Amino acid sequence: MSTTPLTDRPVPGTVSETAVRVRRERRPLEPGLVIGGALIVLVALTALVSLVWTPYDPTMAVASDRLQPPSGAHWMGTDRYGRDVLSQVMAGAQITMLVGTIAVAIGLVIGAPLGILAGMRPKRAGVLVMGGSDVLMAFPGLLLAIVFGAVFGGGTVTAMIALGIGSAPAFARVARAGTLQVMSMDYVFAAKAANRPDIAIAVRHVLPNIGGMLIVQCSVNFAIAVLAEAGLSFLGLGTMPPTPSWGRMLLDSQQFLGVNDYLIIFPGLAIAVAVLGFNLFGDGLRDRLDPTLRSR
Repeated sequence: MSTTPLTDRPVPGTVSETAVRVRRERRPLEPGLVIGGALIVLVALTALVSLVWTPYDPTMAVASDRLQPPSGAHWMGTDRYGRDVLSQVMAGAQITMLVGTIAVAIGLVIGAPLGILAGMRPKRAGVLVMGGSDVLMAFPGLLLAIVFGAVFGGGTVTAMIALGIGSAPAFARVARAGTLQVMSMDYVFAAKAANRPDIAIAVRHVLPNIGGMLIVQCSVNFAIAVLAEAGLSFLGLGTMPPTPSWGRMLLDSQQFLGVNDYLIIFPGLAIAVAVLGFNLFGDGLRDRLDPTLRSR
């Protein structure tokens, strides 16, 4: 039996009773969300710092310093041209964040409105939008970027546009699924009964309710874009020299595998940290924002 005095118990319906309920419903942050966020911050800070400072010029070749192992002067060693590996890794974070941000933004701007339209008009626009999405999903973003690179020439801009277009179907599917759920709610029927225009319903009711799903998809697609950009640079269709790129560093150092392994280890670790960070962050956000997972 509870020994709490009646005068100390919150009265149902009052502010104190609501505050107690909110405190009980609070959960600690998921470890994946914390770890992923920390890794993302690390990559972002590295990119920002490299804008104003790097230990050495990442594009400057010094023949006398070529293929030096990690030391006090060069913490990650030097490559075959005598360039500092740490400086290149730091500068390569700029390309990683830039490509990921632009690619995700393009996919979100194209895919989310089409998905909302398909969810609000499932019998007309929905069939057309989802049909086009199915066709585009047959071409993975990396394959589409390779085709774009072959047609328009390789480069960072080409990679960003191709990866953004390739990610649009995923955003469209997520937005459509969320929109279909929202459109079955009573408040949407009330808005329709009040003759609210579709654009007002989309902005006021649909978009705020599917925002969490879209944020999670952004994190997932960011990781995909990072990995795809590294793959394109490794194939020679991504960022062109002398601009530092983690994928290009892997390409230039593959001939030293087994001899100067540090040339592959450090850019490989940088790619792994970025991809792992965004994947963990996306999983943590999904667990945090998904109401079905929150109730477990």
